[in-house]
Amino acid sequence: MSAVAGPQAATVKNPDVMAPLIQIIDELRDVSRTASRNDLRGRLGMVRARVADTRVRLVVVGPSKSGMSTLVNALAGAPVSATDSPISVPAIVEYGAEATATLVRREGGGRVRRQPVDPLNPAPALMAKGVIRADFTHPSALLAEGIVLMDAPGAAVQDSTTWSMIAAADAVLYVSDADTAYNRDQIAHLRRIGQICPTVICVLNKIDRNPHWAQVQELNRELLDEAGLGFAVAPVSAQLHHQAQRAGNQQRAIESGVPQLVEHLREYVVAHADAMAVKSAVRDIQLVGDHLGVVLRTEADALRDPRRRAHVTQQLATARDQADQLRQRTATWQVTLADGSTELMADIEHDLRHRLRALARDAETEISATDPAPRWNRFGTELETRIADAIAENFETANDRAEELGEQVAARFPADHRRPDLPDIRPQYAPDLLEGVAPLEPLQSAKASVLDQFLSALRGSYGGILMVGVATSLLGMSLVNWYSAAAGILLGLHALWEDRRARRMRRQAEGKVALSRLMDDVVFQVGKESRTRLREVQRVLRDHFTDIATDALRAAEEALRVAEEAGAQYGDRGAERLARLDTDMGKLRDLRQQADSIAAA
Repeated sequence: MSAVAGPQAATVKNPDVMAPLIQIIDELRDVSRTASRNDLRGRLGMVRARVADTRVRLVVVGPSKSGMSTLVNALAGAPVSATDSPISVPAIVEYGAEATATLVRREGGGRVRRQPVDPLNPAPALMAKGVIRADFTHPSALLAEGIVLMDAPGAAVQDSTTWSMIAAADAVLYVSDADTAYNRDQIAHLRRIGQICPTVICVLNKIDRNPHWAQVQELNRELLDEAGLGFAVAPVSAQLHHQAQRAGNQQRAIESGVPQLVEHLREYVVAHADAMAVKSAVRDIQLVGDHLGVVLRTEADALRDPRRRAHVTQQLATARDQADQLRQRTATWQVTLADGSTELMADIEHDLRHRLRALARDAETEISATDPAPRWNRFGTELETRIADAIAENFETANDRAEELGEQVAARFPADHRRPDLPDIRPQYAPDLLEGVAPLEPLQSAKASVLDQFLSALRGSYGGILMVGVATSLLGMSLVNWYSAAAGILLGLHALWEDRRARRMRRQAEGKVALSRLMDDVVFQVGKESRTRLREVQRVLRDHFTDIATDALRAAEEALRVAEEAGAQYGDRGAERLARLDTDMGKLRDLRQQADSIAAA
């Protein structure tokens, strides 16, 4: 792809801001040539091309059949027929005064030829042998603002072409189908994409065909939060937008979600193009600089003291073996992570049960102290608030303990193998966690009515009148007299009090049963959610430190190779080579400082 936009395309990145970065990258490429690291030099070449391009490179990736091509057509504002071809090749769409299509073909002898074709029907030409890319231009409003669309082939995640396009991009649109949520492989794929290009937007396509897309979007959002990936999730229907544009139905076009996605690109990608480009480039410079520093220092140590060459080589071999052991399941950090995760889940579950048991005891005491019926609804509302507070405190404890576990695992690595920042491992819990918990059950034993109370008093007073009246009749008095009437009143009041007391005790017992059921539901729901989130913390830490161990092994193997070849390669020119290495190491330090100062500014 050319580095200069069409005749009327907007300049998004400020060349004055990019110029210092380009100079650093060029000097760093010279250093990588000295270190014989052509792989790093190639990566810097892609970084330079990205920084030097004043437009924003937006690459569209995703699984096959997810609608990437249709989305590119919707964003470009025109059908880019090449993306509808059965032949899966990269397609690059940029601004031009008129619509054109050019195929890039590789011929015999490694030659590359550009072949103009019909932009309305390039599919037949695409099927020719040797086509490696399709370049399009179109007078699109979005493209005129300085955006270049790069449609990657819908291939496996290991496809080298796709990864090269991601490395050359300023932002990535990851397109997936709205019928299912992300699986673990897709989350791992997104994590790797974010390591190469930090600006990623997850596009949920085909929402018109999937009525449950909102639940899928929410679940994807939760999965991304669990993985520590703060990517936006945009629901769209590229096909619906295409149909609405053909019918001239603006309302349907808005319902497709594509205009909202375009607006998001303008506000958060185009408007912050300089900051994103600087952040991404500085991160690449720092990473390449670290690798070059290891290689240069190792070779310089081997050349500086030939008598220590064997010792240095042995040390590097030991370091390589240690790095290899870090990748084994029996490594100390693996054991620490496994034991710590088990202990963490047990402690957090115990903490949750302890908090809820203390809360239940206090609630039972409150129920036993008074009649719960008059304020049962208010009691239930206050109880839900106290439960939510207890759960929040438990989650905060889980967050702190998760970070402590990460530090403990990191401490098992040698200091030079440990990255400065741990991943975001604070478990993210759904805000609607308690929606699945049934509210506090109402009391079945309601307060007695006036008639019930009257009948209870009447039954008690009847017995009192009868007993005392019979006793006083032996003295010649009538059955109903002052004494039997007084006894009837007293026993009636006592019966009324006993009835009220029995009913209150039944309501208290029902309240405690309802409280117990509520607490069981809360423990079941929250406990399951907590264990799920903590297991995700374990997986994130495992993947993070596995990457560290893999990088350490790769660096150790490369350093050992350089040390073994240094003496034999340069012979009597060792002093000259050493002087060059010292110069390049000094230059490398200066370049890193310049990059850090640009990032800080």
